[in-house]
Amino acid sequence: MLFNIHSLEWDKQLCDFFGIPMEILPNVRSSSEIYGLMKAGALEGVPISGCLGDQSAALVGQMCFQIGEAKNTYGTGCFLLCNTGHKCVFSDHGLLTTVAYKLGRDKPVYYALEGSVAIAGAVVRWLRDNLGIIKTSEEIEKLAKVVGTSYGCYFVPAFSGLYAPYWEPSARGIICGLTQFTNKCHIAFAALEAVCFQTREILDAMNRDCGIPLSHLQVDGGMTSNKILMQLQADILCIPVVKPSMPETTALGAAMAAGAAEGVNVWSLEPEDLSAVTMERFEPQINAEESEIRYSTWKKAVMKSMGWVTTQSPESGDPSIFCSLPLGFFIVSSMIMLIGARYISGVP
Repeated sequence: MLFNIHSLEWDKQLCDFFGIPMEILPNVRSSSEIYGLMKAGALEGVPISGCLGDQSAALVGQMCFQIGEAKNTYGTGCFLLCNTGHKCVFSDHGLLTTVAYKLGRDKPVYYALEGSVAIAGAVVRWLRDNLGIIKTSEEIEKLAKVVGTSYGCYFVPAFSGLYAPYWEPSARGIICGLTQFTNKCHIAFAALEAVCFQTREILDAMNRDCGIPLSHLQVDGGMTSNKILMQLQADILCIPVVKPSMPETTALGAAMAAGAAEGVNVWSLEPEDLSAVTMERFEPQINAEESEIRYSTWKKAVMKSMGWVTTQSPESGDPSIFCSLPLGFFIVSSMIMLIGARYISGVP
């Protein structure tokens, strides 16, 4: 919240505003340079030369070095980042502008748009731990495969509000469209669809902000081992979903940044030196019209989830209030970052 993403320095106005002396802040370094050497142990003398946040590291690990390339990481939540190149793109659709990476002291900075989904893998854990309809997380794929459809059931897992693109803390989770024929398999399928629909909403926001529709989506994270989820994602996005054979792209990206640092040079990140990565590709298998009908019904369900928590209905004694606290802090932090970034850039 104190960093000027345009000048790439601590911002004096923001530091003054928050009452933080600039001299106590650390030196700003790039994502790929030698910061120091290991002092002891088996790695004594080995340079420490890569520093990337987890989502930026996954972007590098997926080799999304070109403008318009994007990756989505499926973990407890979902995090979709799109490389916008040297240009800061400010979102009009609920996304955050961030520094993606700067791979060297004298290298140019790259920016990204980021959208986050609060509940992805966490919905599977909820089905396991709270409802008990599965014993292990892997079982959800088997249940979903039994029916191959949600039978009109929609699951909005807004347990602690909605993140991007809505930023709606009053929302709460709902399961709707139930009939007497709905069973646990349909709910399992609907839970997987929910992850895909939420990703679609962020991807649509990115396409509107960037003006260049994505031709495919690169994916990583623990949930990508679920083939039904990956096929659903391709069907709902109406574009291919591409999964690398090396799933630990966050660790890979950090290693690439470290290895490419000046003075280490064991890895070249020049386009001509990057080798092709083995990928598994999921193509859409339903027509676009059917996909749009399902997506529009999902959006109707999302609208139903909003407005559950009001100042007139305190949640005292409700454990979900504790889940709301991180979202509140997250929204306030995001608002301050956006206000600060817009203030610095002169955007009203």
